[in-house]
Amino acid sequence: MSKLKLALQKSGRLSEKSLKLLEECGIKISNGNRKLKAVSSNFPLEILFLRDDDIPQYVEQGVADIGILGLNEVLEQKKQIRTIQKLGFAQCRLSLAIPKEENYDGIQYFEGKKIATSYPEILSNYFQEKNINAQIEKIGGSVEIAPGIGLSDAIFDIISTGSTLLTNGLKEVETVVESEAVLVSNSNLSEDKKDILKKLLFRINAVKEASESKYILLNAPNENLEKIINILPGMKSPTILPLAESGWSSIHSVIKEDQFWEVIEKLKNEGAQGILVLEIEKMIL
Repeated sequence: MSKLKLALQKSGRLSEKSLKLLEECGIKISNGNRKLKAVSSNFPLEILFLRDDDIPQYVEQGVADIGILGLNEVLEQKKQIRTIQKLGFAQCRLSLAIPKEENYDGIQYFEGKKIATSYPEILSNYFQEKNINAQIEKIGGSVEIAPGIGLSDAIFDIISTGSTLLTNGLKEVETVVESEAVLVSNSNLSEDKKDILKKLLFRINAVKEASESKYILLNAPNENLEKIINILPGMKSPTILPLAESGWSSIHSVIKEDQFWEVIEKLKNEGAQGILVLEIEKMIL
């Protein structure tokens, strides 16, 4: 039977979150002693643990069929691979940063400047779009120290919290790319492997939908039922059950995480009471 080969970063936060996603998808992986290869015991999946910057090339060449890595690496390397889906974790941004004492008055600041980065392709494309002529200095690791030692006037690097910039006397001035973990695929999968990928995506989507949603139960006065139902952005329509107390009903529905507090406030204003909020483990649409 065919197995789908999945390339993952061999260590770090993205690797941990990728393995957690597989676990939530019900896929069992044994990787004792951090081996370079592991096989699932209950799903046709083989895991290859690689350097993140090697994954695009290995997927392009068919050494791995699919991979999970940061969108930033996909954009930087420009390999002939397909981006299948954003996964909603390992979010970060690629931004330009300058010494904090410098005055910044717009993108023209970088005209004629020297910029240190590990992502020269992304930055070069961005500057071309903005008609900026700058010198791009490619370096690997510790990009943030470059201005302090006189190697560059500014940097272009991954930023999560911004604390490293502050430590090195820098400030973020332009966000160029919003990045997160993505699932990528070789462009020429066999039909067998496409079928396995489809099953994997089904599981991933069920987990992803659940993580972005909350299940709510609430009690509502019957005279306001229609208004409350109109507020709820549920999957299709909420479940409504009569309560023992006359004139009241129980409503069950699903709310997206990013709408949660706004919706709850509106429900309270329409007389909703006893609102119970539950995590959703899986959600099949």
